Amino acid sequence: MTDITDLVDIEKGRLNGQMFTDEDIYQQELEKVWKRSWCFLAHDSQIPKKGDFFQNYIGEDPVMVVRQKDGSVAAFLNQCRHRGMRICRVDSGKAKAFTCSFHGWSYDLDGKLMNVPREDTAYPEDFDKNQWNAVPVPRLHNYKGFWFGNWDADAPDFEEYLGSAKYYLDGYIDRWDEGMEVVSFNRWVLPNNWKFMAEQPTSDMQHSEITHVSAATVLNKASDAADRTLRGDNPTGRQFFSDYGHGGAWYGEKGKEVPNTGKALQEWEKRPEIAEQIANRLGDDREVRGHLNIWPTFMVLGNYTIRITHPRGPEEMEIWSFAFAPKGADEETKNSLRRDVMRTFSPAGMFEADDALNWEEMQAILNGRVARDSGFTYQMTGAPIQWDEGCYPGGSTQHVFSDNAAINMYSNYLDMMTSDSWEEIKTKRAQHRMGKPSESTN
Repeated sequence: MTDITDLVDIEKGRLNGQMFTDEDIYQQELEKVWKRSWCFLAHDSQIPKKGDFFQNYIGEDPVMVVRQKDGSVAAFLNQCRHRGMRICRVDSGKAKAFTCSFHGWSYDLDGKLMNVPREDTAYPEDFDKNQWNAVPVPRLHNYKGFWFGNWDADAPDFEEYLGSAKYYLDGYIDRWDEGMEVVSFNRWVLPNNWKFMAEQPTSDMQHSEITHVSAATVLNKASDAADRTLRGDNPTGRQFFSDYGHGGAWYGEKGKEVPNTGKALQEWEKRPEIAEQIANRLGDDREVRGHLNIWPTFMVLGNYTIRITHPRGPEEMEIWSFAFAPKGADEETKNSLRRDVMRTFSPAGMFEADDALNWEEMQAILNGRVARDSGFTYQMTGAPIQWDEGCYPGGSTQHVFSDNAAINMYSNYLDMMTSDSWEEIKTKRAQHRMGKPSESTN
């Protein structure tokens, strides 16, 4: 087992490149991070009726998410207990049962084994189907329409896991009485480590003024996009982070936030009845919609790109990108959101192409032995860390450009990778809280 403690130097803000290339480290991540983190599985709008299902992943494990006959939701490993074939080979749809196409073992909507061919003649009398149900995901939580799952039965409750990130996530997804719905879905593969994408929405707003300058010039005045010139040449804003690796940032100060949403959504939210909904649900219209990541890879962007990243080895990741819209919005507003996501953060999106080039080059350079040891530097920490400052819960800096949230993310990563239980993780996170004395996690 590779010892990663020498590869992550939190105090000096240094990472060794081996943690993005090593197969042994990657296998440890599947065990220590992915099996113990809360991961997004499906949204209510994708499985509205009984029998509706959606296939997702936690790490590299395929998971079926199925609406039950009584309206509840079950999730289980998409693996037949006979020879390990998928129980279902379709990404989404509607079913009354699931039958493995290899040897015909059939499972109910909740993963219970119902039928085994030749059971009466080919199996012993004491063969018990109840011992061979699909492996269930032991922890499920519906957070305002979004279903999250966790393989670790001892993991903290989802809202405890969110901690102070709840305030910021709600600012995106809990604004409207009718909730949200998926209006488009894309997926693609890139040749780079999954942590590159996790880090960017957690912390890195600064790359946008360099990497995306050409794309922004084209898109700023587009009818479906936000006007990013409103940020100015020396943008203000804030970056936040919370204990279990979550983080994000946005432009502008309280009451003067720079919208990162498209013009159509901004206009729809100005309608008196919609503005009243937002005020009633959030207490005020907090426009903290820039970048956000809930560890490990539930990413919410201001134009309502919501995406997840699935690891596919140390040097490959699979991106699943959804465009979300308010369910109660008019069709033109929904179409505007869809178009903006298509032009920015889809497989052919301008911003996505910029980011993909950076990540691909970073990964390729790490093939070099000297480059791997040289690693990465995180020393943009000039803005002091504040805790529970004013209306902003958690840790934050009064500067939109900072490495603090990234350092916090890797501190959480290190604690997870070096802990044998969630109790140990909690203790370490309290001890390693950046810029604040140790106490119970929040």
